[in-house]
Amino acid sequence: MGYYDQDYENKQQKGNRGGALLAGMLGAILGALIIVFSLPALANFDFLPYDLNIGSKSAVDEEETADGNVQNQGDIKTINVDVNTAVTKAVDEVSDAVVGVVNIQEVSFWNQTQTNQAGTGSGVVYKTKGGQAFIVTNHHVVEGASEIEVVLSDGTHVPATLVGSDLFTDLAVLTIDAKNVSKVAEFGNSDKVKAGEPVLAIGNPLGLQFAGSVTQGIISGVERAIKVDLDQDGTVDWQTEVLQTDAAINPGNSGGALVNLDGKVIGINSMKIAQSAVEGIGLAIPINDAIPIISDLEQYGEVKRPYMGVSLQSLGDIPSYYWKEALNLPDDIKGGVIVMGVSPASPASRAGLQEKDVIVEFAGEQVSNILELRKELYNHEIGDSITIKFYRNGQLQSTTLQLSEERTF
Repeated sequence: MGYYDQDYENKQQKGNRGGALLAGMLGAILGALIIVFSLPALANFDFLPYDLNIGSKSAVDEEETADGNVQNQGDIKTINVDVNTAVTKAVDEVSDAVVGVVNIQEVSFWNQTQTNQAGTGSGVVYKTKGGQAFIVTNHHVVEGASEIEVVLSDGTHVPATLVGSDLFTDLAVLTIDAKNVSKVAEFGNSDKVKAGEPVLAIGNPLGLQFAGSVTQGIISGVERAIKVDLDQDGTVDWQTEVLQTDAAINPGNSGGALVNLDGKVIGINSMKIAQSAVEGIGLAIPINDAIPIISDLEQYGEVKRPYMGVSLQSLGDIPSYYWKEALNLPDDIKGGVIVMGVSPASPASRAGLQEKDVIVEFAGEQVSNILELRKELYNHEIGDSITIKFYRNGQLQSTTLQLSEERTF
C-alpha cells in the first residue's frame, strides 16, 4: 500500500500557484517595457489610409490649434473611381455599328397577302462604300425574308437589300443607305484569340426591346467543331469551327458582334447550345473564317466553292456486314466515303471515279466520313488538282481530279 503525505501535497500546490503568479508578473513587466521602447519607432510610421491613387495619402480633415498642434477632426477618404474602363471603351468603339435586323415575310390568309415580322436578329456594319453601308449577319436571320429592315443604334428604321447569303457558314451580307450610319466596326484577328481572353457580346437579345445589350464573358474554347443539320432531315450535313464563349447569347443576338477589349470584332455570334442542363455555351463564327465568305458574297452573291460532281455516303452509315460482302474492303479499313453516284461530265467522272468506290484519302489527308472529305474539299480552290486514293473491289487505287465550280456536290 502506498504512503500519502497530505502536508507535502498542499505545499506542492502552493508552490505551483506562486510560480504561475510570478511568471505572469514578469510577462506583464516585459510587455510594458517593449511598448515603451517601441513608441519612438512607431511614431515614424504613417498609418493614414491610402486611396486608389497608389502612393498618395487620402485627404484628412485637420485643424491647427492655437498652440500649433494639429487636431484631427476625423478621417475622410477620397476615392477616385474611373468608370471609363477597358470594357466601356470597347463598347464605345463598336456599339453604334451593331444594328437590328428585322425579317419580314409575306403571309397568305383568306386569299389575301400581308406582311408580318417573322423574327429579329442583329448585324454588324463593317464598311461603307459608294454611299452604301455593308452589314454582315447570319443566314438564318434573313432566311425566307421577302423584305429586310435594319434598325440603327439611334432607332432609325431603314430598308435593306440582301447582297448574298450562305447556308453552310450561316453568313449573309446586306446593304443600306449609308447616310444615317455613324459608326463602322473594325475586324480583329481571331487566329490570335486565346482561351480565357475577356470578350463582349453585343446585340439585340429577345428583339429590339433590348437593343444594344452588352454581355461580358471570356473565350471558353477555340476551334470547336460543331456538327450541323442544314436541311433539318436528321442527318448531319456540315461541320463548322466556332469560338466558344460564356458571354450570354440569346435569341436575337444572332448576327451580332463578339468583341475583344480593343473594341475589334473577332467573331459573329451565331448560336448557343440551348438545353435545360446546359448554361453558358455560346458560339461565334471566327472573323478570320468569315472574311473570305463575306468577300465572295459581296462579289458574287454566293460563295464560290469547288465541286466534285458525286453523291456520297459515309462508310459508317451502312452496316459493317456490307463492307466486306458488297464493297470487298480489307479488314483493316475502318472508315471512308462511298461514291453512291457520279454526275456525267463532272470532275469525278473525268477522273474515272465509279459507283461503290470507297475514298479513303483526299489531297494527302485521310478521310473517314463525308464531313472530313467536305472540309478538305473546301480548303482547296477551283482549278486545283487533287490526288484521291480509293478502294475498288478490294484494291487500293489513286486518281487525279481537277476541281471545278460545277454545283454538283
